[in-house]
Amino acid sequence: MTEEDKWREKLSPEDYRVCRLKGTEQPFTGEHYDNVRNGKYLCKCCGEELFTSEKKYDSGCGWPSFDQPANEEVVRYESDKTLGMIRVEVMCDHCGSHLGHVFDDGPRETTGKRFCINSASLNFEEEDVSE
Repeated sequence: MTEEDKWREKLSPEDYRVCRLKGTEQPFTGEHYDNVRNGKYLCKCCGEELFTSEKKYDSGCGWPSFDQPANEEVVRYESDKTLGMIRVEVMCDHCGSHLGHVFDDGPRETTGKRFCINSASLNFEEEDVSE
């Protein structure tokens, strides 16, 4: 069984398309874009903690948006020149999964970054804050 066969077996067809083939889900359709619960966002492929709810904000773009990753070591950046534009792709540094893109139009009062991330590349682990 090839590495790609293993990913196809583990992921749904949509998750595979986004995570392994660098696809993009339709805006306002992903399960996490309007999630306001407290918790951690994990890589759907390998389980690495990528983002936290404290850094999530509503950018209005239709995808989950964060102003920074959980820490810089968990993400990798590459130039993306597809679709006739130059963007910065964000990937999981552990497994290479495509997450989305980062832009310089985020909240100026924090980092100025908008990590525009596909819900299909994330799992959410809710934290109990009642204690």
